[in-house]
Amino acid sequence: MRPAGQAELKFDECDIDVAKLETKQIWERLRSYLPLYTLFRSDRENTESDSEVQDPMRLAVRQIMEDPEIQRDLDGIAGRVRDRLSEVADGTLEKLNEMNPELAKSLSPRIPPTEELKWADVFKNVSVTGDEEIPLNKRGSGVKRLVLLNFFRAEADRRQREAGGQYVVYAIEEPETSQHPDHQRLLTNALAKVAESEGSQVILTTHSPEIVKQLRFDDLLLISGQEQRCVNPVKEKDLPYPSLNEVNYVAFGEASAEYHNELYGHIEECGRLTEYNRDKPTITYRRERRGAVVEEQKTLTEYIRHQIHHPENTHNDRYSSEALEESIGTMREFIRTQVGAGAEI
Repeated sequence: MRPAGQAELKFDECDIDVAKLETKQIWERLRSYLPLYTLFRSDRENTESDSEVQDPMRLAVRQIMEDPEIQRDLDGIAGRVRDRLSEVADGTLEKLNEMNPELAKSLSPRIPPTEELKWADVFKNVSVTGDEEIPLNKRGSGVKRLVLLNFFRAEADRRQREAGGQYVVYAIEEPETSQHPDHQRLLTNALAKVAESEGSQVILTTHSPEIVKQLRFDDLLLISGQEQRCVNPVKEKDLPYPSLNEVNYVAFGEASAEYHNELYGHIEECGRLTEYNRDKPTITYRRERRGAVVEEQKTLTEYIRHQIHHPENTHNDRYSSEALEESIGTMREFIRTQVGAGAEI
């Protein structure tokens, strides 16, 4: 309780100069509770001192230097240096007094506390080489990104083995850059495991449908809007179940055969195919029957559906990407207005 007659306390925010000794010590303590953060960009400078190459190694140096055992070793080194400097100072003072005792009575070396010494700067020029001492920046873009991204994986494994490590946030921009689709899938699964490990978080941006297909709905946020960016959780829209093919269509305009199949299968499961195809224009579809080529009339959606499921039939012109987009759009509209849509994005 506030004593009688005492004015009520008022609080205001104010900036504190962390360069001053007292506040700097407070900040150093607070910083130990903050997560380490590293940004992995999609663009690069392509030099041997490329910050994108250096930063993961520098992050490793920072984390290694925080090891308590290494800190004790550094304390010992600092103490030995301090002792040697004292010997140098004492010898200098002795010689100085021989010339003029009035110049100085003492010389005392001042070394900052061990925790304030920039030990990591000793390794600031760390470099990365591969087989036959070939610098990393001389390799292809895809190889460079795989090497550096797998540094994150290795670091996450190490942190998982060691208890009490500092929290780490990895921000990765477009990990699909310069990667084969197989590598995109493997990389996405690997990063998902990193995110599941204790004390690690992975934030990535992507334009890759392959990466989206490897993730869960809970992992996805859709950024939309040109002038004012909107970030929303992704939910199913027209299909009544979560479909990453649909997310790719909404987010990237990815009109895929897989999404076409899902839409067609949903209409079929609802028993509405006959209604959907009614009164729509048809296309001639040719196929072999009993050794002869016969012609049948199919709607655009059925024409594409047959080509997807019977690629061995070469008697028809392949559907175009525009035709696939049109068919998907038609089915989405039918589901939305006639069958019933799912939740909105």
